[in-house]
Amino acid sequence: MTVGRRQLMLGTLGLGVAVATGPRLAQARTLRETEVPQALSTYGVVPGGGGIDQTASLQEAADTAAQSGTPLFLPAGIYATNRLTLKSGTHIQGVPGRSILRYRGGDAVLGIDQADDVRLEGLVLDGASQPLGDGGALLIATAAKHLDVSDCRFLASGGDGVVLRQVAGRFSDCEIGDIAKGGLFSEDAAGFEIAHNHVRDCGDNGILVWRSEPGEDGTIVTSNRIERIAAKSGGSGQNGNGVNVFRAGSVLVNANRIADCAFSAIRSNSGSNCQMLGNSCARLGEVALYSEFAFEGAVIANNLVDTAAMGISVTNFKQGGRLAVVQGNIIRNLFFRKDADSRGIGIGVEADSVVSSNVIEGAPAFGILIGWGSYLRDVSVTDNLIRNAHIGIGVSTAPGARTALITDNLITGAKDGAIRAMDGPRPIGPDLAQGSAEAYRNLAVYANVAR
Repeated sequence: MTVGRRQLMLGTLGLGVAVATGPRLAQARTLRETEVPQALSTYGVVPGGGGIDQTASLQEAADTAAQSGTPLFLPAGIYATNRLTLKSGTHIQGVPGRSILRYRGGDAVLGIDQADDVRLEGLVLDGASQPLGDGGALLIATAAKHLDVSDCRFLASGGDGVVLRQVAGRFSDCEIGDIAKGGLFSEDAAGFEIAHNHVRDCGDNGILVWRSEPGEDGTIVTSNRIERIAAKSGGSGQNGNGVNVFRAGSVLVNANRIADCAFSAIRSNSGSNCQMLGNSCARLGEVALYSEFAFEGAVIANNLVDTAAMGISVTNFKQGGRLAVVQGNIIRNLFFRKDADSRGIGIGVEADSVVSSNVIEGAPAFGILIGWGSYLRDVSVTDNLIRNAHIGIGVSTAPGARTALITDNLITGAKDGAIRAMDGPRPIGPDLAQGSAEAYRNLAVYANVAR
């Protein structure tokens, strides 16, 4: 279909034409709300004020735009709609913050199923806080390649914000807020990037990167602002997280600002080769940075954690959790939780891990806890600074516990010993920073400074 000048002008219905502006989003931001960019068309769609069901006209316009290869432009206003299904090649562009698709019914506002090269720019998807049904979300995409969503807002969802399955592409510069359940859920991604978004006020989780079975994923989660994430659906940690990684391998989570989460800033469950790098994390209700259960490989480096029940946990050797580097992190202002899982620990590790060059201040239990019971193997703890902990470093010496190296650490202000052997939760023997560790055959402790 070729869109001529006369058809374009009639399609705008008096809304006006801008001839000096191209289709790119950065250029579209300079438009007045009633102008239509050159090379775009409204295909006869005009705002209905929210009181008129515009599903049919919007669907026809989107289908025609996809067929013609011409982007569909939605001028500022409210468009009330049931679920719209987008075909391959659909490109919908709006006035950022002003072109509003408002939910009327069904399980979504926009749906994409086995459609490639879909692009959404400058739209607001408004769920009007209505129930979306089981599994409902404002945007649902399945088996889509080259999906590009930018400068959009996903607001007031009665279910999830965005649900993506088997999707490749990019989701960037968007706002997801006032969401009843999860903000953005990605499962079985095929090369996906989540960047520069603001995710806020979600009932369960902020950004979720999952796989249906353990395996390589490679999603990049970078430079997002994530805040005020609750755990309204309950549980012991499956909800309440800024970034939740489950069974997804080789996920990179870096340079995010994450604050005010009921549980963790970043929680990786059974995700091998996960990297948590350079994140700023504040006011977390449980473990700030968590690598747990059946994983092999984690790098947790150069993060800042301020106020949490525990700074970093690399755990569940019993279930196969092993192999980590914890380096260069600053962790401060730790606290005890009110429940039985009290924490108050800076860093906890169990197996095949290096813990080095971290700064930990204000740990009411342990600055660093090495192993638990028999679950300890090959841990090196070196060159860390620990200030004002109850016990600076605790290390398991229970039967079955294996080797730990503790050297060149500086520990000041420890109230119950700088380095203590542990039998479960109970410290035993002398302060090993002051005396010999020869009685514990699994330990090498030397060249530490305690004041």
